[in-house]
Amino acid sequence: MAGSSHGHTPAAWTGVIIAFIGFCVAGAFMVMANPLGFWAGMVIVVLGGVVGMAMRAAGLGQPKRTAAPAVAHPVREAVGAES
Repeated sequence: MAGSSHGHTPAAWTGVIIAFIGFCVAGAFMVMANPLGFWAGMVIVVLGGVVGMAMRAAGLGQPKRTAAPAVAHPVREAVGAES
C-alpha cells in the first residue's frame, strides 16, 4: 500500500479532518445529552464527505487509474546453469 499513495491527497485530508471535527462535536453533545447538537455534529460528518468528493471532482484527489501496462518479469536461470 505504500506505493499507491492511498489517501495522501488534499481532498482526502480535508474530508477526513472535517469528518473528525464532526465526530468530536457529536460526541461532546452526546455526552451533554443534547440531541440537537449531536445531529449538528452528524451533519458536519456528512459535510466532510461531500467536501472531499467535491475536491476530488475538482482534481485535488487521487487520479483515476488507467489500464496497467503489462510488465515482463525476467526469467531466472537455475544456479550453475551454463550459458
